[in-house]
Amino acid sequence: MIKKILPILLFISSISFAQHTIKGAVSPELKTDWLILYKIEGTKQVFVNNTTLKTDSLLIGNRKEAVSTFEIQLPASAKPGTYRATYALEGASFIDFFYNNENVSFIFNPEYPQESVAYTESSENTLYNNYINDISVMQQRLDSIQIAVLQNPSLDFKEKYKKAYRDVNAVQNKYVESAKGKYVAPFIKASARKNTPEILSSANDYLANIKNTFFDYLDFSNKTLMNSSFLINRVLDYVFYINYAEDLEQQQVLFKSSIDTVLSKIKNQAYKRDIIQFLIEQFETSKNLEIIDYLFEKHYNKLPINLQDAKFKKEKQALFAAEVGRIAPDFSWTENGRNLKLSTLNDAENYVLVFWSTGCSHCLREIPELYTYMKTKPNTKVIAFALENDSYAWDTYKNTNLQGWHNVLGLNKWENKTARTYQINSTPTYFVLDKNKKIIAKPDEIDDVREFLGKM
Repeated sequence: MIKKILPILLFISSISFAQHTIKGAVSPELKTDWLILYKIEGTKQVFVNNTTLKTDSLLIGNRKEAVSTFEIQLPASAKPGTYRATYALEGASFIDFFYNNENVSFIFNPEYPQESVAYTESSENTLYNNYINDISVMQQRLDSIQIAVLQNPSLDFKEKYKKAYRDVNAVQNKYVESAKGKYVAPFIKASARKNTPEILSSANDYLANIKNTFFDYLDFSNKTLMNSSFLINRVLDYVFYINYAEDLEQQQVLFKSSIDTVLSKIKNQAYKRDIIQFLIEQFETSKNLEIIDYLFEKHYNKLPINLQDAKFKKEKQALFAAEVGRIAPDFSWTENGRNLKLSTLNDAENYVLVFWSTGCSHCLREIPELYTYMKTKPNTKVIAFALENDSYAWDTYKNTNLQGWHNVLGLNKWENKTARTYQINSTPTYFVLDKNKKIIAKPDEIDDVREFLGKM
């Protein structure tokens, strides 16, 4: 009996722990020779494996073309999910695909990867890819009819629209049915658009419908969707594209309201934290401090304390401590026997804070120019913060050349605490402050200082 059971157990074991492969071909061939495979978990990507790309030839159409190929064997413990094959460090240089206990093979063009991908193996990815292609055609047909009427209200396209509307729903329902029990099922369901059954005659009504129904099919509690880029991409679309205004002040208002709307949909607090952090990093690229502050004050700081990442908050606060719009980080120094602080200076309407060094050739050229120019700006004082390893050269130079300025010595040069707070990586570095010590400009060089102060 045991002899009969043993082969069965071995067979079951081989099924349970079967390893699968991810194969790909990239045409035209890549300039890089590496590829990294990640698994998407929430807003993060977790390393799975990496491999070297090989050059091969493939029959595409009627001719052979050089392609880059790769093959990665997944570990036996690999779980179903969304995976990402990354082949470059910049731009959208990756392919996202689904893995659900089957081999995955595909070919794509690296210039527009997600749009060009074709699967030669994987029923799940083939189904989803076919769905995206088919539903896109039908939705574009419906949208083109609607837009044509908005552009020319005299067109009688009501019946034409109704037919296109039925066709969109038919395709959607067909794939929802085909996807039952499959990993891609929630993605197909969540991709549906909430179209109006009747054609609209107003552009405002059309845009309002898109905005008001945007989240109708998105389930922010579905773990399959959460562990993919799907929800993140929808959040980006809603915040940055659906809510758009040319007026900068109105855009800030829209950013805030769209963020509030998105986060109100997310009940999972850990995932909400991840989305907030993700949005902070998005606004970091444009240095939109108002929205970053809003995200922290209105949302991040209201999360349960155990979910807040103190290190993340500290890093972001430090990163933007010396940006335009911020109150300049405070520091103190001794001058003519008096203890002074930046925050309590009150001897000018504006200030130029310049970080420089006696060992910097650019500084020794620009600082005298600045000294001469500032004589024409009696309402603006200079705070010259010298980054030095010792005081000897600085003491001699400032006493001889920089009389009338506030001169501050910062020892330990690049490792000086104040220099690190201001993220000084080169000298000279300029900041223009108002009388309240708010940073109002960060000129790149002496000419920019003159140009900015010349307008004041």
